[in-house]
Amino acid sequence: MNGLSHAPKTRPTTQAAEGVPRLRWTLAEFERLTELGIFTEEDRIELIGGELVPMSPKGNRHEVVRDELQDWIIRRLPEVVRLSSEIGWRPPHADTYIEPDFLLCPRALKGVTVPPPEVLLAIEVAHSSLKFDMTTKADLYARLGVREYWVVNAETLTTRVHRTPSAQGYASVVEVPLTETLTPLFMPSLSLKLADLPLD
Repeated sequence: MNGLSHAPKTRPTTQAAEGVPRLRWTLAEFERLTELGIFTEEDRIELIGGELVPMSPKGNRHEVVRDELQDWIIRRLPEVVRLSSEIGWRPPHADTYIEPDFLLCPRALKGVTVPPPEVLLAIEVAHSSLKFDMTTKADLYARLGVREYWVVNAETLTTRVHRTPSAQGYASVVEVPLTETLTPLFMPSLSLKLADLPLD
């Protein structure tokens, strides 16, 4: 050996042509591929609509905003609420595996399998993944029945608040600037202005 580290590498991706059918994967098949070591933690893959989707790399700005928001939530979290951070969420009967930045639900439930209608708030902090989180992810959360979903723009701190889900998408989508108060529908005690986060 030449002494070089042989750390696992992420798999290369490909862009499928529009209209070309693709194999549909189930959650059980996805889990099995992970058990066999075909996927590693470095691959960072989600299962959305039966397709394996690589997650966008995390940039420094994403991590800074995410860390400060997590600290703020933890210090004010009601005892009856569970905060799951970057958990591998497997909604029941959905053949879906996703890793939301934050998933808040009643403490009596397990974040890894909490039913979507029981989710109090899902949050994605987005930088390079902004368009994906505001379109594909928003459509997914709406179809699942997540009642409130936020996409925090890590660069501008503007938050897109999604409410009233249906199979066709969210009926209510509002842009909230960093200087205005964000108030979770089911946890008003967690109201905040992102401009107040100590990001500098």
